[in-house]
Amino acid sequence: MLSQFFKPKMDQEQILKALKQVRDPQTGQDIVSVGMVQDLQISDKQVNFKLVVPSLQMQGKADLNFACISAIVEKFPDAQVNAHFMARPAGTATSTSIVPHIKNIIAVASGKGGVGKSTVSVNLALGLQKLGARVGLMDADVYGPSLPTMLGLTGQRPKIQDVTGKAKMVPLDAYGMPVISIGNIIEPDQAVVLRGPRLAAIIKQFFNDVLWDPLDFLVIDLPPGTGDVQLTLVQTAPITGVVLVTTPQDVALADAMKAMNMFMLPQIDVPILGVVENMAWFTPAELPENRYYIFGEGGGKKLALESHSVLLGQVPLVQSIREGGDDGHPAVLHNGSMVSEAFMNIAKNTLRQIAIRNEMKAPTQVVSLGGDLH
Repeated sequence: MLSQFFKPKMDQEQILKALKQVRDPQTGQDIVSVGMVQDLQISDKQVNFKLVVPSLQMQGKADLNFACISAIVEKFPDAQVNAHFMARPAGTATSTSIVPHIKNIIAVASGKGGVGKSTVSVNLALGLQKLGARVGLMDADVYGPSLPTMLGLTGQRPKIQDVTGKAKMVPLDAYGMPVISIGNIIEPDQAVVLRGPRLAAIIKQFFNDVLWDPLDFLVIDLPPGTGDVQLTLVQTAPITGVVLVTTPQDVALADAMKAMNMFMLPQIDVPILGVVENMAWFTPAELPENRYYIFGEGGGKKLALESHSVLLGQVPLVQSIREGGDDGHPAVLHNGSMVSEAFMNIAKNTLRQIAIRNEMKAPTQVVSLGGDLH
Protein backbone atom coordinates (compact mmCIF):
# COMPACT_ATOMS: atom_id res chain seq x y z
CA MET A 1 0.00 0.00 0.00
CA LEU A 2 2.79 2.42 0.84
CA SER A 3 4.10 2.08 -2.73
CA GLN A 4 1.08 4.11 -3.89
CA PHE A 5 2.44 7.13 -2.04
CA PHE A 6 6.02 6.76 -3.21
CA LYS A 7 5.66 6.43 -6.96
CA PRO A 8 8.66 7.81 -8.86
CA LYS A 9 8.03 11.16 -10.48
CA MET A 10 7.66 10.99 -14.26
CA ASP A 11 10.29 13.57 -15.18
CA GLN A 12 12.94 13.65 -17.92
CA GLU A 13 15.59 12.08 -15.74
CA GLN A 14 13.41 9.06 -14.93
CA ILE A 15 12.24 8.64 -18.54
CA LEU A 16 15.81 8.76 -19.83
CA LYS A 17 16.83 6.27 -17.17
CA ALA A 18 14.13 3.91 -18.42
CA LEU A 19 15.12 4.41 -22.08
CA LYS A 20 18.74 3.56 -21.26
CA GLN A 21 17.55 -0.04 -20.94
CA VAL A 22 16.75 -0.07 -24.67
CA ARG A 23 19.53 -1.05 -27.08
CA ASP A 24 20.27 0.38 -30.49
CA PRO A 25 19.87 -2.59 -32.87
CA GLN A 26 22.78 -1.27 -34.95
CA THR A 27 25.49 -0.83 -32.32
CA GLY A 28 24.07 -2.66 -29.30
CA GLN A 29 24.61 0.44 -27.14
CA ASP A 30 21.80 2.07 -25.17
CA ILE A 31 19.80 4.52 -27.27
CA VAL A 32 20.33 7.44 -24.88
CA SER A 33 24.13 7.23 -24.85
CA VAL A 34 24.39 7.09 -28.66
CA GLY A 35 22.18 10.18 -29.02
CA MET A 36 19.14 8.55 -30.61
CA VAL A 37 16.68 10.14 -28.15
CA GLN A 38 15.96 13.81 -28.87
CA ASP A 39 13.35 16.46 -27.99
CA LEU A 40 11.95 14.58 -25.00
CA GLN A 41 8.81 16.30 -23.76
CA ILE A 42 6.54 15.31 -20.87
CA SER A 43 3.08 16.73 -20.36
CA ASP A 44 0.85 15.13 -17.73
CA LYS A 45 0.79 11.46 -18.85
CA GLN A 46 2.05 12.18 -22.37
CA VAL A 47 5.67 11.26 -23.18
CA ASN A 48 6.83 12.41 -26.61
CA PHE A 49 10.30 12.13 -28.10
CA LYS A 50 12.13 11.66 -31.39
CA LEU A 51 14.16 8.59 -32.24
CA VAL A 52 16.97 9.46 -34.66
CA VAL A 53 17.77 6.47 -36.88
CA PRO A 54 20.09 6.06 -39.89
CA SER A 55 17.14 5.52 -42.23
CA LEU A 56 13.38 5.41 -41.96
CA GLN A 57 13.59 2.11 -43.87
CA MET A 58 15.75 0.48 -41.19
CA GLN A 59 14.83 -3.04 -40.14
CA GLY A 60 13.43 -3.53 -36.65
CA LYS A 61 11.71 -0.14 -36.30
CA ALA A 62 8.57 -1.76 -34.87
CA ASP A 63 10.61 -3.78 -32.35
CA LEU A 64 12.54 -0.67 -31.30
CA ASN A 65 9.34 1.32 -30.87
CA PHE A 66 7.77 -1.45 -28.77
CA ALA A 67 10.92 -1.74 -26.63
CA CYS A 68 10.80 2.00 -25.86
CA ILE A 69 7.13 1.91 -24.92
CA SER A 70 7.61 -1.18 -22.76
CA ALA A 71 10.61 0.31 -20.91
CA ILE A 72 8.64 3.42 -19.96
CA VAL A 73 5.30 1.75 -19.22
CA GLU A 74 7.01 -0.81 -16.98
CA LYS A 75 8.05 2.06 -14.71
CA PHE A 76 5.07 4.34 -15.34
CA PRO A 77 2.00 2.20 -16.21
CA ASP A 78 -0.20 5.22 -16.95
CA ALA A 79 2.23 6.79 -19.42
CA GLN A 80 1.09 7.40 -22.98
CA VAL A 81 4.24 7.07 -25.07
CA ASN A 82 4.72 8.45 -28.57
CA ALA A 83 8.05 7.88 -30.31
CA HIS A 84 8.50 9.72 -33.60
CA PHE A 85 11.16 8.27 -35.91
CA MET A 86 13.40 10.73 -37.70
CA ALA A 87 16.14 9.95 -40.24
CA ARG A 88 19.61 11.16 -39.27
CA PRO A 89 20.56 14.12 -41.50
CA ALA A 90 23.23 13.32 -44.08
CA GLY A 91 26.68 14.65 -43.29
CA THR A 92 26.32 14.58 -39.52
CA ALA A 93 29.34 13.48 -37.49
CA THR A 94 27.94 10.06 -36.67
CA SER A 95 26.64 9.21 -40.15
CA THR A 96 30.00 8.03 -41.49
CA SER A 97 30.53 5.26 -38.93
CA ILE A 98 28.45 2.18 -38.24
CA VAL A 99 30.32 1.87 -34.93
CA PRO A 100 30.31 5.42 -33.50
CA HIS A 101 31.14 4.03 -30.03
CA ILE A 102 34.56 2.89 -31.31
CA LYS A 103 36.88 5.90 -31.34
CA ASN A 104 39.76 4.58 -33.43
CA ILE A 105 40.08 1.66 -35.85
CA ILE A 106 43.63 0.44 -36.54
CA ALA A 107 44.27 -1.90 -39.47
CA VAL A 108 47.41 -4.05 -39.32
CA ALA A 109 48.46 -4.84 -42.88
CA SER A 110 51.17 -6.30 -45.04
CA GLY A 111 51.30 -7.38 -48.65
CA LYS A 112 53.00 -10.66 -47.76
CA GLY A 113 52.07 -13.61 -45.57
CA GLY A 114 54.37 -15.03 -42.93
CA VAL A 115 55.78 -11.73 -41.70
CA GLY A 116 54.11 -11.92 -38.28
CA LYS A 117 51.13 -9.67 -38.87
CA SER A 118 48.87 -11.60 -36.48
CA THR A 119 51.61 -11.63 -33.85
CA VAL A 120 51.92 -7.85 -34.13
CA SER A 121 48.13 -7.40 -34.05
CA VAL A 122 47.69 -9.46 -30.87
CA ASN A 123 50.61 -7.92 -29.01
CA LEU A 124 49.80 -4.38 -30.15
CA ALA A 125 46.19 -4.74 -28.94
CA LEU A 126 47.23 -6.15 -25.57
CA GLY A 127 50.00 -3.55 -25.30
CA LEU A 128 47.50 -0.72 -25.80
CA GLN A 129 45.29 -2.36 -23.18
CA LYS A 130 48.21 -2.46 -20.73
CA LEU A 131 48.59 1.29 -21.30
CA GLY A 132 45.04 1.75 -19.99
CA ALA A 133 43.02 1.86 -23.22
CA ARG A 134 39.79 0.02 -23.97
CA VAL A 135 40.74 -2.27 -26.84
CA GLY A 136 39.04 -4.84 -29.06
CA LEU A 137 40.55 -7.20 -31.65
CA MET A 138 39.00 -8.32 -34.94
CA ASP A 139 40.47 -11.18 -36.96
CA ALA A 140 39.79 -10.21 -40.59
CA ASP A 141 42.27 -12.78 -41.91
CA VAL A 142 39.42 -15.01 -43.01
CA TYR A 143 41.69 -17.33 -45.03
CA GLY A 144 43.96 -18.30 -42.17
CA PRO A 145 42.55 -17.13 -38.83
CA SER A 146 45.21 -17.65 -36.19
CA LEU A 147 43.99 -15.45 -33.33
CA PRO A 148 42.01 -18.25 -31.61
CA THR A 149 45.25 -20.22 -31.17
CA MET A 150 47.33 -17.20 -30.21
CA LEU A 151 44.83 -16.11 -27.54
CA GLY A 152 43.85 -19.52 -26.17
CA LEU A 153 40.32 -19.35 -27.63
CA THR A 154 40.40 -22.49 -29.77
CA GLY A 155 37.08 -24.36 -29.71
CA GLN A 156 35.12 -21.50 -28.13
CA ARG A 157 32.05 -20.07 -29.88
CA PRO A 158 30.58 -16.58 -29.57
CA LYS A 159 27.17 -16.47 -27.90
CA ILE A 160 24.12 -14.97 -29.60
CA GLN A 161 22.11 -12.25 -27.88
CA ASP A 162 18.81 -10.72 -28.95
CA VAL A 163 18.95 -6.93 -29.18
CA THR A 164 15.58 -5.36 -29.98
CA GLY A 165 14.60 -8.26 -32.21
CA LYS A 166 17.98 -8.57 -33.91
CA ALA A 167 20.49 -11.37 -33.27
CA LYS A 168 23.94 -10.13 -32.26
CA MET A 169 27.18 -11.99 -31.58
CA VAL A 170 28.86 -11.44 -28.22
CA PRO A 171 32.66 -11.27 -28.69
CA LEU A 172 34.82 -13.79 -26.90
CA ASP A 173 37.01 -12.59 -24.05
CA ALA A 174 40.80 -12.92 -24.05
CA TYR A 175 42.66 -11.33 -21.14
CA GLY A 176 39.77 -8.90 -20.65
CA MET A 177 39.74 -7.93 -24.34
CA PRO A 178 36.78 -8.59 -26.70
CA VAL A 179 37.80 -10.67 -29.74
CA ILE A 180 35.96 -11.92 -32.83
CA SER A 181 37.34 -14.33 -35.41
CA ILE A 182 35.90 -16.59 -38.09
CA GLY A 183 38.18 -19.19 -36.56
CA ASN A 184 35.72 -19.34 -33.64
CA ILE A 185 32.73 -19.74 -35.95
CA ILE A 186 33.91 -22.51 -38.30
CA GLU A 187 35.52 -25.82 -37.37
CA PRO A 188 39.30 -25.52 -36.77
CA ASP A 189 40.19 -27.82 -39.68
CA GLN A 190 37.57 -26.46 -42.08
CA ALA A 191 38.93 -24.90 -45.27
CA VAL A 192 37.73 -21.34 -45.91
CA VAL A 193 36.80 -21.23 -49.59
CA LEU A 194 34.94 -17.99 -50.23
CA ARG A 195 34.42 -15.63 -53.13
CA GLY A 196 34.43 -11.85 -52.91
CA PRO A 197 30.76 -11.21 -52.01
CA ARG A 198 30.83 -13.73 -49.16
CA LEU A 199 34.12 -12.34 -47.85
CA ALA A 200 32.60 -8.86 -47.89
CA ALA A 201 29.53 -10.13 -46.02
CA ILE A 202 31.70 -11.59 -43.22
CA ILE A 203 33.63 -8.35 -42.72
CA LYS A 204 30.40 -6.32 -42.64
CA GLN A 205 28.88 -8.80 -40.19
CA PHE A 206 31.85 -8.37 -37.86
CA PHE A 207 30.89 -4.69 -37.61
CA ASN A 208 27.10 -4.79 -37.90
CA ASP A 209 26.28 -7.92 -35.92
CA VAL A 210 28.86 -7.96 -33.12
CA LEU A 211 28.16 -6.39 -29.73
CA TRP A 212 31.32 -4.30 -29.39
CA ASP A 213 31.65 -2.40 -26.13
CA PRO A 214 32.63 1.28 -26.29
CA LEU A 215 36.30 1.12 -27.31
CA ASP A 216 39.23 3.48 -27.63
CA PHE A 217 40.80 1.19 -30.22
CA LEU A 218 39.70 -1.68 -32.42
CA VAL A 219 42.73 -3.46 -33.90
CA ILE A 220 42.04 -5.38 -37.12
CA ASP A 221 44.32 -8.17 -38.31
CA LEU A 222 44.10 -8.15 -42.13
CA PRO A 223 44.97 -10.99 -44.50
CA PRO A 224 47.96 -10.64 -46.85
CA GLY A 225 47.51 -8.79 -50.13
CA THR A 226 45.31 -5.99 -51.38
CA GLY A 227 42.08 -7.80 -52.21
CA ASP A 228 38.40 -7.98 -51.33
CA VAL A 229 38.81 -7.93 -47.55
CA GLN A 230 40.91 -4.76 -47.56
CA LEU A 231 38.56 -2.97 -49.96
CA THR A 232 35.46 -4.05 -48.03
CA LEU A 233 37.01 -2.80 -44.80
CA VAL A 234 37.61 0.75 -46.05
CA GLN A 235 34.10 0.78 -47.57
CA THR A 236 32.49 -0.38 -44.32
CA ALA A 237 34.10 1.61 -41.49
CA PRO A 238 36.25 4.73 -41.13
CA ILE A 239 39.82 3.51 -40.55
CA THR A 240 41.89 5.82 -38.35
CA GLY A 241 45.17 4.51 -39.76
CA VAL A 242 47.27 1.55 -40.82
CA VAL A 243 50.21 -0.15 -39.14
CA LEU A 244 52.39 -1.81 -41.80
CA VAL A 245 54.33 -4.95 -40.90
CA THR A 246 57.43 -6.07 -42.76
CA THR A 247 60.58 -8.08 -42.26
CA PRO A 248 63.98 -6.64 -43.24
CA GLN A 249 64.50 -8.51 -46.52
CA ASP A 250 63.71 -6.95 -49.90
CA VAL A 251 61.07 -9.50 -50.95
CA ALA A 252 58.91 -8.71 -47.90
CA LEU A 253 59.55 -5.00 -48.34
CA ALA A 254 58.38 -5.08 -51.96
CA ASP A 255 55.07 -6.68 -51.01
CA ALA A 256 54.57 -4.34 -48.06
CA MET A 257 55.01 -1.42 -50.47
CA LYS A 258 52.02 -2.71 -52.46
CA ALA A 259 49.86 -2.70 -49.32
CA MET A 260 51.12 0.78 -48.50
CA ASN A 261 50.32 2.06 -52.00
CA MET A 262 46.77 0.70 -51.81
CA PHE A 263 45.95 2.63 -48.65
CA MET A 264 47.63 5.74 -50.05
CA LEU A 265 45.54 5.76 -53.24
CA PRO A 266 43.71 9.14 -53.53
CA GLN A 267 40.29 7.46 -53.55
CA ILE A 268 41.13 5.50 -50.35
CA ASP A 269 43.46 7.87 -48.48
CA VAL A 270 43.88 6.07 -45.16
CA PRO A 271 46.85 7.44 -43.15
CA ILE A 272 49.85 5.20 -42.49
CA LEU A 273 50.54 5.39 -38.74
CA GLY A 274 53.91 3.68 -38.94
CA VAL A 275 55.90 0.54 -39.63
CA VAL A 276 56.76 -2.45 -37.46
CA GLU A 277 59.85 -4.37 -38.53
CA ASN A 278 59.39 -7.95 -37.37
CA MET A 279 62.19 -10.55 -37.19
CA ALA A 280 64.60 -7.62 -37.25
CA TRP A 281 67.41 -9.81 -35.93
CA PHE A 282 67.91 -13.19 -34.31
CA THR A 283 68.88 -13.35 -30.65
CA PRO A 284 69.51 -16.78 -29.07
CA ALA A 285 68.19 -17.19 -25.53
CA GLU A 286 71.61 -18.16 -24.19
CA LEU A 287 73.23 -15.06 -25.77
CA PRO A 288 70.72 -12.24 -25.20
CA GLU A 289 73.22 -9.52 -26.12
CA ASN A 290 74.00 -11.00 -29.53
CA ARG A 291 72.24 -9.93 -32.70
CA TYR A 292 72.39 -11.84 -35.98
CA TYR A 293 70.80 -10.04 -38.94
CA ILE A 294 69.83 -13.18 -40.85
CA PHE A 295 67.18 -11.40 -42.96
CA GLY A 296 69.27 -8.29 -43.62
CA GLU A 297 68.84 -4.80 -42.24
CA GLY A 298 66.99 -1.57 -42.89
CA GLY A 299 63.70 -2.78 -44.40
CA GLY A 300 61.54 -1.13 -41.77
CA LYS A 301 63.27 2.24 -42.12
CA LYS A 302 62.93 2.11 -45.92
CA LEU A 303 59.19 1.40 -45.69
CA ALA A 304 58.70 4.16 -43.11
CA LEU A 305 60.48 6.59 -45.42
CA GLU A 306 58.39 5.56 -48.44
CA SER A 307 55.13 5.83 -46.49
CA HIS A 308 56.07 9.21 -44.96
CA SER A 309 55.57 7.71 -41.52
CA VAL A 310 57.80 6.44 -38.72
CA LEU A 311 59.38 3.20 -37.58
CA LEU A 312 57.19 2.24 -34.63
CA GLY A 313 59.60 -0.41 -33.45
CA GLN A 314 61.61 -3.53 -34.22
CA VAL A 315 60.82 -7.00 -32.92
CA PRO A 316 63.63 -9.57 -32.64
CA LEU A 317 63.30 -13.16 -33.79
CA VAL A 318 63.28 -15.10 -30.53
CA GLN A 319 61.81 -18.44 -29.54
CA SER A 320 59.55 -17.05 -26.82
CA ILE A 321 57.40 -15.20 -29.38
CA ARG A 322 56.59 -18.44 -31.19
CA GLU A 323 55.98 -20.24 -27.90
CA GLY A 324 53.67 -17.48 -26.66
CA GLY A 325 51.66 -17.63 -29.89
CA ASP A 326 51.32 -21.41 -29.72
CA ASP A 327 50.31 -21.65 -26.06
CA GLY A 328 47.87 -18.73 -26.08
CA HIS A 329 49.96 -16.47 -23.84
CA PRO A 330 51.24 -13.59 -26.04
CA ALA A 331 54.76 -12.28 -25.59
CA VAL A 332 53.73 -8.79 -24.46
CA LEU A 333 52.26 -10.32 -21.30
CA HIS A 334 55.67 -11.70 -20.25
CA ASN A 335 56.49 -8.66 -18.13
CA GLY A 336 60.13 -7.63 -18.00
CA SER A 337 61.23 -9.69 -21.00
CA MET A 338 63.06 -8.19 -23.95
CA VAL A 339 60.18 -9.03 -26.29
CA SER A 340 57.54 -7.57 -23.97
CA GLU A 341 59.49 -4.32 -23.85
CA ALA A 342 59.74 -4.28 -27.65
CA PHE A 343 55.98 -4.65 -28.08
CA MET A 344 55.22 -2.11 -25.34
CA ASN A 345 57.49 0.36 -27.13
CA ILE A 346 55.50 -0.25 -30.32
CA ALA A 347 52.21 0.28 -28.43
CA LYS A 348 53.45 3.56 -26.94
CA ASN A 349 54.68 4.83 -30.31
CA THR A 350 51.39 3.82 -31.98
CA LEU A 351 49.46 5.69 -29.31
CA ARG A 352 51.61 8.77 -29.96
CA GLN A 353 51.15 8.56 -33.73
CA ILE A 354 47.38 8.21 -33.42
CA ALA A 355 47.27 11.32 -31.22
CA ILE A 356 49.30 13.24 -33.83
CA ARG A 357 47.17 11.88 -36.67
CA ASN A 358 43.91 12.90 -34.95
CA GLU A 359 45.31 16.35 -34.17
CA MET A 360 46.57 17.03 -37.69
CA LYS A 361 44.01 15.29 -39.91
CA ALA A 362 40.23 15.17 -40.16
CA PRO A 363 38.54 11.84 -39.32
CA THR A 364 38.78 9.27 -42.10
CA GLN A 365 35.56 8.86 -44.05
CA VAL A 366 34.08 5.60 -45.25
CA VAL A 367 35.40 5.09 -48.77
CA SER A 368 33.02 5.10 -51.73
CA LEU A 369 34.71 3.34 -54.64
CA GLY A 370 33.47 3.50 -58.19
CA GLY A 371 34.17 1.03 -60.93
CA ASP A 372 37.64 2.39 -61.71
CA LEU A 373 39.51 0.44 -58.99
CA HIS A 374 40.37 -3.14 -59.84
